[in-house]
Amino acid sequence: MKVLLVKDVKGLGKAGEVHEVKDGYGKNFLIGKGFAKHGTPEVLNRYKSEQRKIAQKEAEELQEAKELAEKINSTKLTIKHKIGANGHLIGSVTNKEISEALSTQFSIEIDKKHISLEKKIKTEGTFEATCKLGHGVNATLKIDIIGE
Repeated sequence: MKVLLVKDVKGLGKAGEVHEVKDGYGKNFLIGKGFAKHGTPEVLNRYKSEQRKIAQKEAEELQEAKELAEKINSTKLTIKHKIGANGHLIGSVTNKEISEALSTQFSIEIDKKHISLEKKIKTEGTFEATCKLGHGVNATLKIDIIGE
């Protein structure tokens, strides 16, 4: 009996593989427990078409991430922050402020969790932040801090 594995099965194979197994093992255990589907041509063709759709969607997301990375790399974000008497910022510039400033100035939506700073921004000047865009694509954002 041919089966298409839906989940990884220890000792048999990984999800997406087609295996020839004994009838009882295939019907009673693999298909019965939801680890596999009967390996008919219809099921195999449906699985292949789903995999093609998933691959196409991932390729589109990767392309969008690369385009967004180019856009972020070419922009310079300006943030105005209050300054204390000693010349240092009151508080520090956070990921949330950077995310909101990107949204308002350039209409680029990036979650604050995907923005990482090497060290806290507590002074005026130019800094860099790394933006993780998914699929292994990263962008470097230049941030200019101006005191008020």
